[in-house]
Amino acid sequence: MKILRATAKHIIYAKEISLNIDESAKIRGTGIARRTPEYIATKIENGNAVIALQEERFAGFCYIEIWGHGKYVAHSGLIVAPEFRGVGLAKKIKKQVFELSLKKYPKAKVFGITTGMPVMKINYELGYKPVHFSELTDDPEFWKGCQTCKNYDILTRTERQMCLCTGMLYDPQQNKNSKK
Repeated sequence: MKILRATAKHIIYAKEISLNIDESAKIRGTGIARRTPEYIATKIENGNAVIALQEERFAGFCYIEIWGHGKYVAHSGLIVAPEFRGVGLAKKIKKQVFELSLKKYPKAKVFGITTGMPVMKINYELGYKPVHFSELTDDPEFWKGCQTCKNYDILTRTERQMCLCTGMLYDPQQNKNSKK
């Protein structure tokens, strides 16, 4: 299994990645924002994605989004193809995209929102802390990405204060200070 930074040659997997995200949302019955193949392709083109391949078969994916003029980055679209689930691949992908984020955006706070307990556990192991949504980006474009989630009405009804997702944040400055 190879886990690597996605490049233009991996755009051929964008449709499959998008379909996997959609199918996962249906199966889990929980909130998950959908992403088009075109949107995924732009993340790959910008060097802000990690892909896992078993030989030439798609196995998993995750990408980085930049918010608040570089003050924040989020990891989104974490997906593992069904036949590769249950072997720790999501954790390996998430760790690689986390390291890519710290390398490309060393001063940015890294965050994610999720309803999935496995993702929360991975985030916690990487040093993320659960936070109130007010500690995340206030960039309206980020929150627009939630529109395709089935829980979007909760988010809008509470004026982006609450949802079924848990917000988690990694602050490199805070982490640096705690290591001293």
